[in-house]
Amino acid sequence: MRTREELLVSARPAVAPYQTAIVRMQFMNGRSTYGLLAEFSTHEELVRAAEKAYTAGFRRMDGFAPFPVEGLAEALGKRNRLPLLVLIGGIIGGAGAYYMQWYANAIDYVINVGGRPIHSWPSFIPITFELTVLAAALTAFFGSLALNGLPRPYHPVFNVPEFERASQDRFFLCIEARDQNFDPDRTRAFLQSLNPLSFAEVPK
Repeated sequence: MRTREELLVSARPAVAPYQTAIVRMQFMNGRSTYGLLAEFSTHEELVRAAEKAYTAGFRRMDGFAPFPVEGLAEALGKRNRLPLLVLIGGIIGGAGAYYMQWYANAIDYVINVGGRPIHSWPSFIPITFELTVLAAALTAFFGSLALNGLPRPYHPVFNVPEFERASQDRFFLCIEARDQNFDPDRTRAFLQSLNPLSFAEVPK
């Protein structure tokens, strides 16, 4: 008699190999799987493991550490878009402030005060500067929250008991099941080849 997993796979002949692997993983132990998690004792080991995983073709992965680790984001293949967003936010804030003052004084409500020029740009600089800084700061704050997926009160890795030490003295690398190169057996063997302290399957 064919198993439930075999029926699902045979019913979808066009499914890609990595999707088939995810289906197999979802029926392991009767639960859905988020990915595989490896634990390391130092941040150097975590960075080396991330570099090897990226070289092996994995892209859907993340690293967890109790403090910022220099070079980890690059090793994971992640690019920081926040500086560009802050620059764009600052430009928009400055341009908007200058336009607001120019329109109010030179177009909408023209008042000749002491014979000064209607478009007196030196007097526009303080407000332009302040709104440039304000817009950039707000973009940095809300942009960092959005790019980091925060606030996020729940994450599947919280289901792994060992992960409690991620905020203390342990470092973790998680390869997600949705990665196109993810295969339960091969990915497990790859992570074990990195000599981690422990290894765990992450349920959803």
